[in-house]
Amino acid sequence: EKGYETGEHAPGLKLGGCSAYKAAHHIIKTHAKVWHSYNNTWRREQRGMVGISLTSGWGEPVDPHSQTDRDAAERYIQFHLGWFANPIYRGDYPEVMKNYVGKKSAQQGLGTSRLPTFSVQEKTYIKGTSDFLGIGHFTTRYVLQKNFPFLQVASYHTDHDLAELVDPNWPAPGPKWLYSVPWGFRRLLNFIKTQYGNPLIYVTENGVSETVQCPQLCDEWRIQYLKGYINEILKALNDGVNVKGYTAWSLLDKFEWNKGFSERFGLYHIDFKNKNKPRYPKASVDYYKKIISANGFPNPREVMS
Repeated sequence: EKGYETGEHAPGLKLGGCSAYKAAHHIIKTHAKVWHSYNNTWRREQRGMVGISLTSGWGEPVDPHSQTDRDAAERYIQFHLGWFANPIYRGDYPEVMKNYVGKKSAQQGLGTSRLPTFSVQEKTYIKGTSDFLGIGHFTTRYVLQKNFPFLQVASYHTDHDLAELVDPNWPAPGPKWLYSVPWGFRRLLNFIKTQYGNPLIYVTENGVSETVQCPQLCDEWRIQYLKGYINEILKALNDGVNVKGYTAWSLLDKFEWNKGFSERFGLYHIDFKNKNKPRYPKASVDYYKKIISANGFPNPREVMS
């Protein structure tokens, strides 16, 4: 959507309300082709795995007792995670996505839906093409129903008829979009378990950035973020979710999409102005080292020998 509809990210194209769906359609079919290529040619010899890594927030209904809000929250997840995961795990786009984009397309006078369709052969070819699901997750939104006038310019953003809200009490240590809401991660992981047959999951991205550099490298907020989110993954494991691994995002400060070097996700601070790019550990490094060495949260009462 940001690459082909809003132009915010590379390749910076603003092609209207069909282009994001077309790009995603090609990505999904290409992913399946790569999986089959590996499966047919290399798997027997290498015994490796091929999966896909998808990034999604969690959508929580503003009023959990309101069916309208619950439906809107369901659309939030299906238009983000389900857009790619549903074809791979269940053989087609989510029904709610097909219904909403189809309805909006008809209102806009189009003969066919802006959401492409898979042939029967393509559905069969795509379904099951993931040995594991990589999940990138950063934050959560409250979601409620919001109707966009059908005369408005067609876009992915308005197709799902919802509005996103945040709780002003949620910590927001980094950019304006990234609020720390650990409990949303457990709910997302359980959603994946229920929707996609409890697949093998690797957490491929989870972390928080800072927009203002702390001169003492004292990123206490990152420590609290990691602690909260890893704790919710442990709860999800107890729920029976098949999480196999976790990767903090990220090891080093690096180039961050259209924010360049100004937004820092790293456990290590990089001095980009120095030609040698020296690296300095932030406080979170020592904390994360302890988690790694203990393979979990260290017991504060345990005496180190």
